[in-house]
Amino acid sequence: MPKETVSRIGVSLPPELLAEFDGYIEKKGYETRSKAIADLMREALLQEDWASGNPEVIGAVTLVYDHHTRGLSDKLTEIQHDRHELIVSTTHIHIDHHRCLEITVLRGKIDAVRELGDRLISARGVLHGKIVLAASEEESAGRRTTPPAAGG
Repeated sequence: MPKETVSRIGVSLPPELLAEFDGYIEKKGYETRSKAIADLMREALLQEDWASGNPEVIGAVTLVYDHHTRGLSDKLTEIQHDRHELIVSTTHIHIDHHRCLEITVLRGKIDAVRELGDRLISARGVLHGKIVLAASEEESAGRRTTPPAAGG
């Protein structure tokens, strides 16, 4: 594997912004400012790619729902079957007597993945849902494809 080269740059920042950023990188567990800045740059470039077209992505839709909601399980299955070509895998976990967690892994064009995720999340009885996207390998050759963790 060839040795990776890096370029050094200088950045001027107000002290308050730098202190806030240092708190952010400590909270996230980064070992260096450079790593944190590089990840934020990759994320910004990825978001720009996604905004300017309809690239191939892989993602996960997480749902927490009340399985006692009448017809919800059938509705979620119907929605998934309507777009089965996007679904890689689904995992179902029983949280407690009333609630379930379902994680559906999707791969396809970003518009189709988002549309399917939105349909699942908006179904009556879904208590909470979220779509998390990552770039496909082809789209982001040369860049790390995993955006920063949710919430950060």
